[in-house]
Amino acid sequence: MKQVELMDVSKAYEKQQYVLDEINLSIEEGEFFVLVGPSGSGKSTLLRMIAGLEDITDGTLKINDKVVNHLPPKDRNLSMVFQNYALYPHLTVEQNILFGLNAKKVNKKEQQKRLKETAEMMGLRNYLKRKPKQLSGGQRQRVALARSVVSESPLCLMDEPLSNLDAKLRAHMRIEIRRLQKRLGLTMVYVTHDQVEAMTMGDRIMVLDNGKIQQVGEPITLYNEPANLFVASFIGSPKMNMGNAAIIDQKLVIEGVLKIPVDPADVATLTKNNGLTVGIRAEHIFQGTSENTTHELEVINVEQLGNETLLTFEIGKELWTAKWLGQWRVDVGDKVPVHISTKNISFFDTESGQLMKPASIINEQEVVAI
Repeated sequence: MKQVELMDVSKAYEKQQYVLDEINLSIEEGEFFVLVGPSGSGKSTLLRMIAGLEDITDGTLKINDKVVNHLPPKDRNLSMVFQNYALYPHLTVEQNILFGLNAKKVNKKEQQKRLKETAEMMGLRNYLKRKPKQLSGGQRQRVALARSVVSESPLCLMDEPLSNLDAKLRAHMRIEIRRLQKRLGLTMVYVTHDQVEAMTMGDRIMVLDNGKIQQVGEPITLYNEPANLFVASFIGSPKMNMGNAAIIDQKLVIEGVLKIPVDPADVATLTKNNGLTVGIRAEHIFQGTSENTTHELEVINVEQLGNETLLTFEIGKELWTAKWLGQWRVDVGDKVPVHISTKNISFFDTESGQLMKPASIINEQEVVAI
């Protein structure tokens, strides 16, 4: 069942250029849906329009098959968690959590029942009498989440709720929020500029840029088959390696320096295009062996991350990164053998930016379904 539906929804301020332009989107009941994009792309504005905190300039917004364009936030049966927590500093944790229920005049017995269940679930039972200033950032975030959960609204909106936390706590809270959403069966719409958060949390992701939808799909689909150059460069860490390319004498020539044999079946299709841009993921630049080395590349930077090693190479005007599992003793200036195949390369139209042909091999190993 469609819980949220946007049909040709647009937003403009004072009749100026649209900050959101004809957004068409359906979010299913029980789905964890992530809106991701760079700062200024319109993702928070879209979330606030769903919440009723921003007016819709054009188009139709439905929640549970009911048009809600002109309904105030209190009548939309949803909850929202803000980036800055939005806790009342003069109220205790208990009072903050129950604030919305008091406003809705829920009876005291029911309030206490929900409070007890939610406080246990969020690990806040020992903090109910404290004020927000006596809590850590992670604890404040859990209070904001608890206030949303206790409302028992089926639709929960979150606007970059983890951006104020340190890396370790952010990783922990990602897991907790996802567990909570599954346990309660909530429909969650989650805004972030962090593509790692988007990839690890979402059932589906919508990538926004300049107020327009770039792609909607499952995280792995966006990673393996990005619709255009923007999605390819935005989704994935490290980002996809890119370069201008042309097919010359049955070879793919990247940035004028890297030459790779091309399957004759692909030549006819790809040479019809005036401009080619290619992309390859860091993990698809493999370590070369005595049997399969295709190139020797000079290392210009090494990042030892413990469980993996990132090597950077200069390919024409571009810097490319290879990601190899494990610890590799490589120094800057070394020339290392690598294996690069067109089967691992995605092809894009340079002018339009649209994907022409995705990489045909995802990994050296097959994807295993459990």
